[in-house]
Amino acid sequence: MARQFDNKLADSQSTQVEPISPDRFDFDRYEEYTKELNKHCADFWKQPSGVLIYRRMRVAECFSYGCRDMKRSLQLQLGALDKSMLFKADVPNFLEPWYGIGTIASAFGGDYIWHEGQAPALTTRFQTIDEVLAYEPKEVAQTNIGRNTLDMIEYFMEQTKGRLPVSLTDTQSPLNMVGHLYPLDQFFMDTMMEPEKVLQLFDRLADLSIRFNKEQIKLIGPALASPGHGFASSTQWTGLGMSDDNAIMIAPEQYLEMAAPSVEKICTPLGGPVFHSCGDWAGWVKVVLQMKGLKMADGAFSPQTDPGANTNLEAFNSFTNTGVVLNTRIVGDLETIREQLTRLWVPGMKMVVVTYCETPEEQEEAYRLIHGLCQQQ
Repeated sequence: MARQFDNKLADSQSTQVEPISPDRFDFDRYEEYTKELNKHCADFWKQPSGVLIYRRMRVAECFSYGCRDMKRSLQLQLGALDKSMLFKADVPNFLEPWYGIGTIASAFGGDYIWHEGQAPALTTRFQTIDEVLAYEPKEVAQTNIGRNTLDMIEYFMEQTKGRLPVSLTDTQSPLNMVGHLYPLDQFFMDTMMEPEKVLQLFDRLADLSIRFNKEQIKLIGPALASPGHGFASSTQWTGLGMSDDNAIMIAPEQYLEMAAPSVEKICTPLGGPVFHSCGDWAGWVKVVLQMKGLKMADGAFSPQTDPGANTNLEAFNSFTNTGVVLNTRIVGDLETIREQLTRLWVPGMKMVVVTYCETPEEQEEAYRLIHGLCQQQ
């Protein structure tokens, strides 16, 4: 496999699956499967270090234009759960009611724009932070996007009778949400010139997010898989996964002082923050590890996973002896996995290695390789 990002792919981390309708899905089999894997997950969560393997089954259509059709999304995701049982792993896959990334920002009056074959988009409605702060937002559950998300969760729960793990919808950090409200170039100026107003906005976004999370949890109940979205997740785990890609657009110290507190506020009620950023965030490792109650962090660790993947893998050795899980996504062949893990793993780390092997046979080899490497060191 070429050791570079394939820009001809719509989604480098996706897997092709056949849709399965709820009436054809083998719930008994998947329940038994998750019951066994969750034993590993529960034990792992209690330990200070160790390694688990997660073969993620991400269906590209569900995280793009296909989210508009909740019935189709569920069928595709059920197909993914069914296929996942062919691939040897320690962490089960789960259902996600994904409906774009403008959920919380919709409280400020925006709605999705749908372009054919693309994920939903949201345009900015304001020009300045003063305009945003002067606007009285709705509760997210009262917006079109919020209502549709809750309807999607309710549909998933009704069709599966609560027998399958389900996460919250894609949670974006306040730092990420800002780009849906007013221009980012102006926002970055405000972080230097109007920091108190930025903190005020972040706090308002955090409160909206907390209240909407409560609405989702009411519907999902004990089937909740945490931390959710792009992270390995389990009903035996805690924490809330939060996309924070704009973190690498500001200085590490600035992130810790201005952005992290609102993330901590949102995530603490659910067990603690779980950090994600696309791209190379090696220079932010030390400040991310200073987040209060941090449970997990996620990164891309091969060029095939992300065109701007982390290259200073040794920087992540800082996770050693912290008890914080590193969710390690590696798209690539067995040799890629071997090379990257040899640089990443040191004894005392707590890691979930996320694989994307194309066949059950390759996954079996990867499973043995990963556990063997991490036991030898």
